[in-house]
Parts: sequence; structure tokens; C-alpha cells
Amino acid sequence: MDYSKYKELKITTKDRILTITINRPDDMNAVNEQLHADFSTIFLDAEYDDEIDIVILTGAGKSFCAGGDLKWLLGVHGDPVATAYHINHDRKIQNAMLDMEKPIIAKVNGPAVGLGCSLALFCDFVYATPRSKFADPHVSVGLVAGDGGCVIWPQLIGYARAKKYLLTGEMIKAEEALDMGLIAEVFAEDEIDNEVQALAEKLRDGAKYSIRWTKTSINAGLKVMANSIIDRAAAFENVTQLMEDHKIALEAFAKKETPKFKQK
Repeated sequence: MDYSKYKELKITTKDRILTITINRPDDMNAVNEQLHADFSTIFLDAEYDDEIDIVILTGAGKSFCAGGDLKWLLGVHGDPVATAYHINHDRKIQNAMLDMEKPIIAKVNGPAVGLGCSLALFCDFVYATPRSKFADPHVSVGLVAGDGGCVIWPQLIGYARAKKYLLTGEMIKAEEALDMGLIAEVFAEDEIDNEVQALAEKLRDGAKYSIRWTKTSINAGLKVMANSIIDRAAAFENVTQLMEDHKIALEAFAKKETPKFKQK
């Protein structure tokens, strides 16, 4: 498989383990247009790569992924064609991750926010460091959580807690996320690389198809749930990308101010 087309993802393979590194460390690995496009196909390519069995997803530097890049979001605000195009990519990402038979391990080494949080939580295992934080603050920027949050959070921590965090955008520290079942493990920063590698090798050396098809069977119920949510959440997010509250939030955050939404 030729991974050279990926511009914002660093792809490495060794001993049948593929590592996808979100590679915008100077911008806290925020998702710009190119990175968004990269994610719409990388999981499909990894699934069809016969040379790898396990995928590790991580971020370069001190952040896993800080969510959407403000400049990019401002650039497409109010453009229904552009926003619909990118929302369609969100659906491709979610479906590709749910359909993927090969196990995916998220190695979260810092904040995982917005789409970055969804990317982590859609993985089969989420290993994090103590300084990692998780949040889906779409509502804080005047958006519906249409890129996966409405699907995965209720399934992991229940509807009451999911509403608490999705309707407020509040951040959750790694230890708290572990306690409530949002993630699988928390390891010290000097331990997490070895722990993720050990898990990847254990899965790689196990009964390949038993592991893959057990994962697929578990995800079958999640896919049924996801299919009833994804289109609605995506459509509502697309509408909110065209609304003034979203622009108000983006412009305020760019100035490091608190947005003042219009009440109608």
C-alpha cells in the first residue's frame, strides 16, 4: 500500500503494525482541510493493506488532536456546498472506523477534542497519559456534535453522562474518563509507548480472524445504533455550520474571547 499521498499524517509500518501519527504538532494537531481529507481514506487503506494487522493512532508532540482548525472552519462558514462536502467526509470516517475489522489502538498523549475525541473513542482501545483530556465541545462553537460524539458517548458512558458533557462541552481528565468507562487505560508518559506496543503485539500474535470477527460482531450493534444517528446528526451539524452563532464563536475564540451567542 502506498501511503505517500498522506500529507498531514505520518504513516509508519513495522512487524505488521501500522502507526498513524497526526502530524501537525505546531497547531496541536488541529484538523485542517487536508487532514480531514486524509482521515476520510486512511482507515480504508489500512483495512485493505494485507501487510498489516494492527493499527495505532496517535498524535505528534503534546496533543492528540485539538479539534477543528479555526481558520479552516471560518473559511467554509456559510458555504453550503463546502460544509456539506466536509460533513460527508465525517460520515466516511465514522463508517470506515466502525467497519474496520483490524483492531485500532488510540495512544492519546494529550488533549483529544472535538473530532479528535471522536477519532480516539471510535478506536477499539483508548490508552491515555494522565495529562490527557477528552472533550466534545461542538456546542461551545455553535455546532451540533455531528462527527461522532452523539453516536459513541452514550454507548460508552450512558445517556445521562453523555448529555452532561455533550450539551456543555466540558473537559474530562484522563483518570475521570477511565473511572466512567470512556477509555480503557491510563499510563504514565514514560510507560504508555511500551504498553501500547505490548497490546499491539498481543493482538497481532493472537488468532487473527477470531479477533477480527469478534470485534466485527461487537460493532454490529453499534453500527445499527450509529446508522440511526449519523445522518441526522450530520445534517443538523451542517445546518449549524451555516448559522451566525457558529461564526460568532469562531471569531471570539480567534480573539481569545468568550462568545456571546444571539438568543432567538
